[in-house]
Amino acid sequence: MDFAPDTTTQRITRRVRDLVTDEVLPAEPVLAEQLAATPGDWTFRPVVHHLQATARERGLWNLFLPPGGPVGEHSGGLTNLQYAPVAELTGYSPKLAPVAMNCAAPDTGNMELLAHFATPEQRERWLGPLLDGTLRSAFCMTEPAVASSDATNIATRIVRDGDEYVITGRKWFATGAMNPDCGLLIVMGKTDPGAARHRQQSMVLVPRDTPGVTVVRGLTVFGYDDRDHGGHAEIRFDDVRVPATSLLGGEGEGFAMAQARLGPGRIHHCMRALGTAERAMDLVRERATRRVAFGTPLADQGVVREWLATSRIEIESLRLLVLKTAWLMDTVGNKAAMTEIQAIKIAVPRAVGQILDRAVQVFGAAGVSGDHPLAELSAGVRTLRLADGPDEVHLASLGRAELRRRAPYLTSATTSSERTAPHTPLEGDPT
Repeated sequence: MDFAPDTTTQRITRRVRDLVTDEVLPAEPVLAEQLAATPGDWTFRPVVHHLQATARERGLWNLFLPPGGPVGEHSGGLTNLQYAPVAELTGYSPKLAPVAMNCAAPDTGNMELLAHFATPEQRERWLGPLLDGTLRSAFCMTEPAVASSDATNIATRIVRDGDEYVITGRKWFATGAMNPDCGLLIVMGKTDPGAARHRQQSMVLVPRDTPGVTVVRGLTVFGYDDRDHGGHAEIRFDDVRVPATSLLGGEGEGFAMAQARLGPGRIHHCMRALGTAERAMDLVRERATRRVAFGTPLADQGVVREWLATSRIEIESLRLLVLKTAWLMDTVGNKAAMTEIQAIKIAVPRAVGQILDRAVQVFGAAGVSGDHPLAELSAGVRTLRLADGPDEVHLASLGRAELRRRAPYLTSATTSSERTAPHTPLEGDPT
């Protein structure tokens, strides 16, 4: 496994680093001012549009999309392994850098869904504007009335009625749906409750302005409303009718498509989280050298040095695991890389959460205030332990997969070409 960045990766990361350093970080206080000046506004602020124009001029657009496939020239042209250090850099400023390059969730996952499963007509209507950055979208899967960690619990109904589908149900934490520019809702519900557990669900493409769609409220995450990107909406669907041509993929394929969407999304989250950890390390180093306690700088305190050392070990270890996962996704595919995808989804948010918690301790009361980014960064990283499947579900699936390995360690497959089924979760596992 050779994880050394190739010339393409080096070239792109230099350009992304320059964008983050020269444009994105100076824009953070500007965004804060624009958010404060426009309470109740869920749209992108002018500074975001400026950054997007700058990123496009520099050729830093849709970098998350791998080469090939139906998106053609719209692809960023990077493999997962090439994109990993790019995504890490964007995690240094998670509110601005990803969206500046049209690489922010949930639009990234939704674009991948449309690229892989949409009809040509659906791609023309929805995927084109998303790739261009003129449209926003939301993914409506999680529900307030059931344990959505088990996707087979989903209660929203999608019923065929002639040449239409009728949708009834309630969703929440539909990220981005409060933004008026959000024109597309990808809704997951049950079309056949009597089918096999993982063939009951389907997805439909619902225009946000369809009669019967009601955006009930914007939700908060640890008190943050995330107005900068469109928040997280609770949405009610009351006998919402869409043409049968709005079905994404086929009936009963919703569960499988959700897993296809969440695989790349999980690794993107982990890549960005490492950049967030590096941001915390920079803040701690600066704070520790300037702040004095008990007569000496914090940097001279043994516990602070231990925290920094522990955090560095965790970052370097997890970066290698993320790179290995990206390499496997490129060489043997997402399914064969599921063990590593689940491993980083569990390990990275946990470790980065601890790194941020140590940083808060170094900052003391200031660490939990709005004067520094640590509190908001902590809220975002803590949420990752729930988003795209909670830790416990991934641990259960990963443990079952470990029990299914067919051979002892010394004789098990170790190369990409030998990677086989024992490394994947149980068939139909909800993760």
